[in-house]
Amino acid sequence: MFLLVGPTAVGKSEIAVEVARRCDAEIVGSDAFQVYEGLEVLTARPGAEVRAKVPHHLIDEIPLGERFDVARYRELALARIQEIEGRGKRALVVGGTGLYVRALTHGLSELPEGDAGLRAELETLTLAELQEKYAALDPRGIERIDRQNRRRLVRAIEVTLLAGKPFSSLRADWSGDRIAATASGVVLERDREDLYARIDARVRRMFEQGVIEEVRRADAGATAGQAIGYAEIRAHLAGEMSVEECVTAIQQRTRRYAKRQLTWLRRENIFYTINLTHIPQSEVADVIAHQFVAGGPVENHGQTCS
Repeated sequence: MFLLVGPTAVGKSEIAVEVARRCDAEIVGSDAFQVYEGLEVLTARPGAEVRAKVPHHLIDEIPLGERFDVARYRELALARIQEIEGRGKRALVVGGTGLYVRALTHGLSELPEGDAGLRAELETLTLAELQEKYAALDPRGIERIDRQNRRRLVRAIEVTLLAGKPFSSLRADWSGDRIAATASGVVLERDREDLYARIDARVRRMFEQGVIEEVRRADAGATAGQAIGYAEIRAHLAGEMSVEECVTAIQQRTRRYAKRQLTWLRRENIFYTINLTHIPQSEVADVIAHQFVAGGPVENHGQTCS
């Protein structure tokens, strides 16, 4: 298995297509929100023109109202990879959702089934109350979770209470059919100032491309509604913040998310890192394609093993 991963706005989509074309590969998405139908602008999903160049899987497939989680992602992704390889093609996994990447390469630990009553009780708590409750139950976990993500906080508290042990300790116990030993790939990154400038510019482009109307028309469920920017734009539509305040809030939240993505991905020792700030983009696809086909270390092009 070969993976091309990196934080949001780093430039994965265009490079992935060029790598796939060189290697006779098809792309399997690994993004928690691009998997949904709709919200193309909000999630910066590869456009139809880009997707027409090579087949893409798990992009724009799940209805907005459906719940979607890491276990379902892993099941679907492995099935697509098997199907692609069964046709004599290569599969290139592309995305930035660290939890999905980890689950794909290491499997999942066994977690308790949900409890509808407990979940309903937790759903009545405010975000601040959920943060406080989880911090008390799992001091280590609260430092690693997205504290602004209600859904993840509710699930983390639920699992902690049902399992009788911290959620973070369970998440550390990845089980299943580990394939990390045979997986390899590349993390794309940029210098912080470069990446943050790209994030800020992308958010402004979203508004120029009509993201407010896109969100106005959308009827996202609990999972899809966690996409960065959805809540902020809904707040703007409700008259709770101006457009400029909305832009700033999304930029800040996206920068924080990118930082967490890199933290996740850099922990994986199956990846080499390529800093796009210091290597001409015209060379990147050839460098990655070489490793993809060879299955070995990348030659020295300014990248380092992460």
